[in-house]
Amino acid sequence: MSETQKPVKPRIDTMEHLSAAIGVSRPTLSRYFQDPERVSRTSRERIEQGLERVEYVPNFFATRMNRASTGMIGVIIPYLNDLFFSRLLEAIELAAMEAGYSVITKCSHSDPAIEARAAETFMSMNVDGALVAPLGNHSDLTVHERLRSRLPFVMVDSQPEVMTEVDFIGTDHMQSTGLATEYLARVGGPPIFLAMPRVNFNAMARERAYVSKMEELGLEPEVIGTELINDHWHFEAHGLAVLDAEFSKGRFTDRSILCVNDRVAIGALKAAAAHGLEPGAMRKGGLRIAGHDDYPLCPFLTPTLTTVAQNVDAIGEAAVTCLIENIRGEKSSPEQTVKLFEGVMKMRNSA
Repeated sequence: MSETQKPVKPRIDTMEHLSAAIGVSRPTLSRYFQDPERVSRTSRERIEQGLERVEYVPNFFATRMNRASTGMIGVIIPYLNDLFFSRLLEAIELAAMEAGYSVITKCSHSDPAIEARAAETFMSMNVDGALVAPLGNHSDLTVHERLRSRLPFVMVDSQPEVMTEVDFIGTDHMQSTGLATEYLARVGGPPIFLAMPRVNFNAMARERAYVSKMEELGLEPEVIGTELINDHWHFEAHGLAVLDAEFSKGRFTDRSILCVNDRVAIGALKAAAAHGLEPGAMRKGGLRIAGHDDYPLCPFLTPTLTTVAQNVDAIGEAAVTCLIENIRGEKSSPEQTVKLFEGVMKMRNSA
C-alpha cells in the first residue's frame, strides 16, 4: 500500500455487529445515535473512537422507530417541473433544517390518486407533521381531512375554501393581483385577464381579485382562457393556444393582458412573437403582457416579463414555523391560522 493510500475500513451493516465490534451494548448505541448526550462521556468517547475504525452509517428510520418524534416533516407539492415549487421547497427545507427537522418530499404530479397515496405514505411513516400544496378542485379532500385527523397539517401556497380549520400560509392574492391590475390600468388602459380552467385554487382567487379590482376602478372586467383547450395543455401551452387564437382573429393586439401566472405569460409572449407583436411599454402597438409569481426565468425572457413577486422565502419559513408550533403544541389559539404575504410589483420591459 502506497503512502497516499488510506487503509480500507471494515464495513459494518447492522447495529448488532457494530455493538460487538466496538464493545458497547446495543441499547447504548441506539441512545447515542438518537442523542449523543444521552450516554455517559466514557461511552460516548468509546463509540466515537470505534466509529473512526469502521465504515458504518446508521439507519435513519431504525434510529427513530422508538422515539416520540421522528424528526421528519412530509411535504407534498403538485409539480416537479415548476421552478416556483423548487424555490418554495428550498425555503421549506432550509427552515426545517434550522429547526432540526428532516424533510421528505412527495410530488402529486397533478394526479389526485398520487396525491392521496403521498398522504397515506406520510401517515404510515409517522412523520411529525405535513405541509401540503394541494392540486385544486380535483384533489381528494377526504384524504386531506384524514391527514388532518392523524397528524399536524398545514396548507401552503393554495387552499381549498372548504378546509376552514386547517392552518394556511400563502400569498394575499387580492392585494397582489389587484396591484398588477391597477398598474396595467394606469399605464396602458383596461387590462384583460388571461385565466386558466377553473380547477386551480390560486388561479380562481386571482381571477376574483382581478374582477374585484376592475369593478373598484369602474372598469369592465374581461376574462378569457377559462375553458380547457386540451387535456395536456397546461400553463405555457394554454397561454400560447388562447392568445394564438385571439391574435389570429386580430383581437387584443393593442391591449394590456394580465396573465394568471408567469408560466401562462411565457406562452402569451410566444404567441405574440409568432404574430410579429412586440409587447412592452416602449414598443409600438400598445400590447402589454404581465404575469404573477416572479418566476426565476422572468428577467431572462425577451422581453423581460413584468410581474408580481411572491415572497416565497417568507412563505416557506412561516409554513414550517406554523407546522412546528402545531407539532409541539405551542399554538396560542385553536382557531385557524391564516398568514398571507403581500406581493411586490416587478416592472420590466413587457409592460
